[in-house]
Amino acid sequence: MPHPLPTSVDGTAALLQSGDYVADRSLATALYLALKLKRPLFLEGEAGVGKTEIAKVLAATLGRRLVRLQCYEGLDVASAVYEWNYPRQMIEIRLAEAAGEKDRAALERDIFAREFLVERPLLQALRPDPAGAPVLLIDELDRADEPFEAFLLEVLSDWQVTVPELGTIKAAEPPIVILTSNRTREIHDALKRRCFYAWVDYPSAARELEIVRRKAPGAGERLAAEVVGFVQALRKADLFKLPGVAETLDWASALVQLDKLELDPAAIDDTLGVLLKYQDDIAKIQGSEAGRLLEQVKAELASVGIR
Repeated sequence: MPHPLPTSVDGTAALLQSGDYVADRSLATALYLALKLKRPLFLEGEAGVGKTEIAKVLAATLGRRLVRLQCYEGLDVASAVYEWNYPRQMIEIRLAEAAGEKDRAALERDIFAREFLVERPLLQALRPDPAGAPVLLIDELDRADEPFEAFLLEVLSDWQVTVPELGTIKAAEPPIVILTSNRTREIHDALKRRCFYAWVDYPSAARELEIVRRKAPGAGERLAAEVVGFVQALRKADLFKLPGVAETLDWASALVQLDKLELDPAAIDDTLGVLLKYQDDIAKIQGSEAGRLLEQVKAELASVGIR
């Protein structure tokens, strides 16, 4: 039996928390409305803030199948929707020829039957499932080309795909659709109009600390607080790529593996490559600047009784 959908904003927030996802009120509201009104949810935000994770947590907590379409430049129908199994079709043709079958129309019907169709993510998401409609994650849509966006309009409007040889395949129940974008380019208004929208921002210090407690439980309270404080300070710096929540969690886990109970300048310098992904950013922070930020963080924590 499929798990029931949440019946309130608070229930949606609780559902996400049961999957160790700490959402703010506005995001929980947008997700609740998308689930309730059966509309796709379009999430924009910087890389690493937890957009993709929402779809994964939804699938896990609702007991639904997760279907993921990872977008990239040049993505086409054959990769995203369907293609025909050409090797099997060729074998079928050769067998028909060997058997002396000459009815070309019948052969064409045979080789374009459903059994020769290779389903890709969009078509898989329209297929009925005993556990309920799957969660369809269309990830990093901004990496795909604009013509692919136009193709998505039919899917997101009518929950159907047209296969010329078979006709229109329509979902009995619309999938739960999450689209994400890192905003490397603007997505067309026609597609956005079919979705509810939410901007996923970097979390507040309190929310990020709660995320670290849940996702990196090996980090002690002091280490977790210092990691979050340092990352929050980094996000105010002039860097090419600010660290996301994913990097915060990676850094906390790395420091735990190094048996660190608290931050020190040497540990920061040695592990900045876990947190920052560009050499210019590392060079800017490493050394005296890291020491200055750490002193600032420790002073702020001491002011609230964390020593």
